[in-house]
Amino acid sequence: MKISIIGALAAAVVLAAPAVRAADATATAAAPVTLPAANEADIQALRAAMRGDKRAYVAGVLSLTPAEAKKFWPIYDAYQRAVDAANRRRAVALEELLSTDKPMSNPAARNLARELLAADDQETRARRAMFNAVMRALPQVKAARYIQLENKIATVQAYDIAAAFPLVK
Repeated sequence: MKISIIGALAAAVVLAAPAVRAADATATAAAPVTLPAANEADIQALRAAMRGDKRAYVAGVLSLTPAEAKKFWPIYDAYQRAVDAANRRRAVALEELLSTDKPMSNPAARNLARELLAADDQETRARRAMFNAVMRALPQVKAARYIQLENKIATVQAYDIAAAFPLVK
């Protein structure tokens, strides 16, 4: 069943890609992106959770039983440590970008790109390990909900970081 769902999702992505590319080609670069109020509220809730007690926010969303919580929280803590390490690596790379106001040299640009990709790879490996562990530890629906929640949080964080840092000169 899992394989057929994954296959269906992959097929949907492959079939939708030409339409997405065509829509992107016709969209203007200056068109502002506006979110429906519900999405904006969701994003603001995620930002508040990131600033506050993310663990409490996750607990509220998942409604874990005591037995589930005993299995889940060690996985959660290990994943958060791994993501923090990847984020520190990313921050060190981005600090170099901010430390200079002159154009970046080709070797420095290559090193920045390499470090950012390495941080992404480190985070992806941690996400994959967390996914495997959570799918074994929790009922599948709760596991999927947690994975969705982490993906939403990571997406909001990535957007906030991208918006805060200038492009390489």
